[in-house]
Amino acid sequence: MTRWLDDDEQRAWLRLAGVMLKLSPALDSQLQRDHDLTHFDYLCLAMLSESDDRTLAMSDLAARTNASLSRLSHVVSKLERRGCVHRTPSPRSRRVTLVGLTDEGWRLLVAAAPGHVETVRSLVFEGLTREDVAALERVAGHIVDRIEESRLRTTGRDSLSG
Repeated sequence: MTRWLDDDEQRAWLRLAGVMLKLSPALDSQLQRDHDLTHFDYLCLAMLSESDDRTLAMSDLAARTNASLSRLSHVVSKLERRGCVHRTPSPRSRRVTLVGLTDEGWRLLVAAAPGHVETVRSLVFEGLTREDVAALERVAGHIVDRIEESRLRTTGRDSLSG
């Protein structure tokens, strides 16, 4: 039997659907216009910049960006062609590929960050209280966790491991 959404859930769902459909294109638009990057490109560069030696295993970068390895591999190839990242085999395991941020990638990230942060602040955080921000983090985390749990149940394995 279908458990239909009640009125409150329906209104919340429609608002969330609006966020999902509108936020990513808005972030992409600013980054594309100003730096020829997608939001996902930017996120990959940012996660690398925050790691030790600006290098991560592909699986770790996939986890930090909430991406599949196939999507990440495509984007890393594109960023590699631009000279923003480089791939190397891990000295610890031949099965692991490391992705490192190049100096060119760092310069691009530094140039893109102010405009991106201002766009995020303008579209997401302006007008929110500290309590709103904490609630947003909690609710978004809950949704991401449920999606990952569902993916694990469906595939029977960790989707980020390959």
